Amino acid sequence: MQTVKRAGRIHGDVRVPGDKSISHRAVMFGALATGTTRIDGFLAGADCLSTISCFRRLGIDIEQDGENVTVQGKGWFGLTEPQDILDIGNSGTTIRLMMGILSTQPFHSVLIGDESIARRPMKRVTGPLRQMGADIAGRQNGEYTPLSIRGGKLNGMEYHSPVSSAQVKSAVLLAGLQAEGETVVYEPELSRDHTERMLRSFGVEVESFAGGVRVRGGQQLVSPGDVHVPGDISSAAFLLAAAAIVPDSHLMIRNVGVNPTRTGIIDVLKQMGANLILHNEREVNGEPVADIEIKYAPLTAVEIGGAMIPRLIDEVPVIAVLATQVEGTTIIRDAAELKVKETNRIDTVVAELRKLGAVIEPTEDGMRIQGRTALSGAVCDSHGDHRIGMAMAIAGLVADGTTGITQTEAVNVSFPGFFELIQTIQLSDKS
Repeated sequence: MQTVKRAGRIHGDVRVPGDKSISHRAVMFGALATGTTRIDGFLAGADCLSTISCFRRLGIDIEQDGENVTVQGKGWFGLTEPQDILDIGNSGTTIRLMMGILSTQPFHSVLIGDESIARRPMKRVTGPLRQMGADIAGRQNGEYTPLSIRGGKLNGMEYHSPVSSAQVKSAVLLAGLQAEGETVVYEPELSRDHTERMLRSFGVEVESFAGGVRVRGGQQLVSPGDVHVPGDISSAAFLLAAAAIVPDSHLMIRNVGVNPTRTGIIDVLKQMGANLILHNEREVNGEPVADIEIKYAPLTAVEIGGAMIPRLIDEVPVIAVLATQVEGTTIIRDAAELKVKETNRIDTVVAELRKLGAVIEPTEDGMRIQGRTALSGAVCDSHGDHRIGMAMAIAGLVADGTTGITQTEAVNVSFPGFFELIQTIQLSDKS
């Protein structure tokens, strides 16, 4: 269990770990490309290490030294049949993107994960891949792991995804790269587009248009040589929230990815009235990057829903914490996707924040949070969900007394060193 005490103020000039989504894709695409890919800024968290482990089992030579990774690519069909099952741990990105890749390979493979993965829905990916001709079997007709994949020839298709999910979109696009003809994916709202951006940097022609994206089959990946991974805005969000709600705070976070499909947290903070500025905006490997400065300012409640939700779905737990300290009632809607994350994040956020005294109600697709609520320290449970654990830690920075968080090892999935970092950026409570 980790403990957090009320902070006097947040102050510092820091960096956050590399972007998890980009780290996964850099390893995957480097393995499928011809040439050597050197990755710096890699997130050496549990999920991304699972991706490395799986591709090593598929015959790819990968050297990893902290944030530096070298992948010796063998081309799309340079993978070899694994001698054992591929264990993806807790990584939903790994399993779903790999389904798209493995469906095109001329061999058999089996994917499995931990207890959390075993409860997460996979038919949203196995369904469209089967429509393309993939041979995939699993529990409850492919809804849950373990999943068995017998790769082979696929046909391109037009797929209208019922959910805005980068994992679903990416799996179908990756399968489409080796399918016959053209593959088009339509989404209700634009999900994060790291796959499209990185594929272009690996020499693939990808066409994005209003409402969707298309690729043609038969394309090969060529390594760009170097891939620089920016800081993860989903990790930065916890620190931004802390500085936004702890009085007299001033924080600078360097080298953060500010891809517009991911910056919903920045937009929400600005709508609430946060004193937030982007500095040194630039582009690295096709990804927008900036330094983010934030100072404490009084905030007011907002309503969040619609097209905004895919741009901040991972940040909802910490936005709920933020909402307890702003003036008015914050409403989050259209976020039913939270129910199928590492935990049902609607239920867990509500249950854990109530322990601290938050006035929060669940709804069918989100929650309502009453602001300007005094919180008091209590023992919270991360439920094995990294973002719940970190959100409760941020709540602890504004709660009276001491807040304890159990099962904090889950935080290493996306933010190794999180608890050490929040200790370095906070000054003790002046009271």
